[in-house]
Amino acid sequence: MNIMKILFQTLRESALIIILLFFNSCLSFLEEDNKSTITQENYFINANQAQTAVIGAYTGLNTFIMRSNYGESPFISIELPVGHSKTLGQSAHNNNLIGQRSAATELPFKHVWVGFYKAIANANQVIEKLPEVNMDDNKKKSLMGEVYFLRAFYYYHLVRLYGDIPLITDIMTTANPNFYPERTSVDKIYEQIVSDLKNAETSGLPNYDPNGKVCLGMVKSLMASVYLTMAGFPLNKGGEYYTLAANKAEEVIDGGWYSPLFSDYAYLHDRAHKLKNEFILQVQVLMGTNDLGTNGIAQLIIPEKSGISKFADEYGSLTPIDAFVESYETGDKRAREKQYFFSSYIKNGIEIKFGGYGLYKYWLEEAAGENGDQKSDENWTLLRLPEIMLIYAEATNEVNGPTDKALQQLITIRNRAELSTPALGTFTKETFREFIWKERYHELAYENKAYFDIQRTHKVYNLKAGKFVDAFTFLNESGVTFKEQYLLWPIPSDEINANPKLKPQNPGWD
Repeated sequence: MNIMKILFQTLRESALIIILLFFNSCLSFLEEDNKSTITQENYFINANQAQTAVIGAYTGLNTFIMRSNYGESPFISIELPVGHSKTLGQSAHNNNLIGQRSAATELPFKHVWVGFYKAIANANQVIEKLPEVNMDDNKKKSLMGEVYFLRAFYYYHLVRLYGDIPLITDIMTTANPNFYPERTSVDKIYEQIVSDLKNAETSGLPNYDPNGKVCLGMVKSLMASVYLTMAGFPLNKGGEYYTLAANKAEEVIDGGWYSPLFSDYAYLHDRAHKLKNEFILQVQVLMGTNDLGTNGIAQLIIPEKSGISKFADEYGSLTPIDAFVESYETGDKRAREKQYFFSSYIKNGIEIKFGGYGLYKYWLEEAAGENGDQKSDENWTLLRLPEIMLIYAEATNEVNGPTDKALQQLITIRNRAELSTPALGTFTKETFREFIWKERYHELAYENKAYFDIQRTHKVYNLKAGKFVDAFTFLNESGVTFKEQYLLWPIPSDEINANPKLKPQNPGWD
């Protein structure tokens, strides 16, 4: 049984209703009027309540697919500054992100901050209270591992998006002298992330969980990503951290917990293959669970008003530019019709042409036709095995240059795309690096990886030339040169107004 099924079954218990009121009582982690103090003191009494509280710590993952305004969602906001997407004209925020002319007051910047800090508050509550609960010690340790992982995951995204941020690891009340916290340096945030992940790694978690709960495979995968990021900008820790990234990625690959890769790219976005094979971590969404049955992914990526679905609106908020689709190698299966992209759709026997490309990678087939669904229950993928394989290849190359095992990761990914791969001896360290980076752009396209790659490498992908160039001097295919300002998002204006200790604002956002 997966997490969301457990959550909604347990909602029938009145005690869970109480704790969920606590989990959702604050719109900001700075909210002063905390009406749930009694609940905080009295809730963690038995094992069932403790497990329910841990499930609540997962809810922050939904932040990625929440709605902000018309046609807006955080997973779109993270993608648009890369410059490889178009968007519908009705969202000023989306267009501002592409043109890199946003204001710090725009809602998605606030919603991500608030969503993740609420999730961290939930995690802190569990980490502090769970040790006091009378229950099986091994089960307790494993539950603590789940929450340590989740807190690390939330902080990993906050620190990359906002830079120096408040580091909060205890329960915040108005009596706490740090109720209005100052920002903590990026390196200290990463120290906490690594500490939490090491705690999770040694907590006795199972190697793999078929229901999508936190497991050792997820922990090691996130560690590989964290170490790779720490090796590059802004920390520039280099060789030692490339080695750490390679080692953790190798443990996941050799573990075989997420193999084999899917034989069909359609399995990346259908209902039958959720949580299976190469999926490591997903935001889980179910039909029949009230509003959680509508996450908006399919609606948001469908070409605007194309008429191919049963959705009331088809937003076109995240639409690949032609130049990106055309940057794939000749013969690459991923660029063929109805693999990662599509340019038309047959509905009721009539072909509807888009005049461009849509993201078939996130299209929900069940939403079309006379009897199509009007809800979208796709999971949003946060980690999958090809990313870990590419982390291993990149990190190993930075330490040792091209190796057979590193190349084999590329061969496996490219074989599925029906592409040949050059022999090992044809690569230098530099050319293998770019080969891997290009594969990241093409395999992980529109999965919220490219923006973070720009942050850590300060390189962007020149689609026409097929090579990587300096991010801050290249005029991209959307007619924009990446601004150093956009290496970070702004601290939400409302948060700075509520807590002046968060000043100064991130560079360029005043």
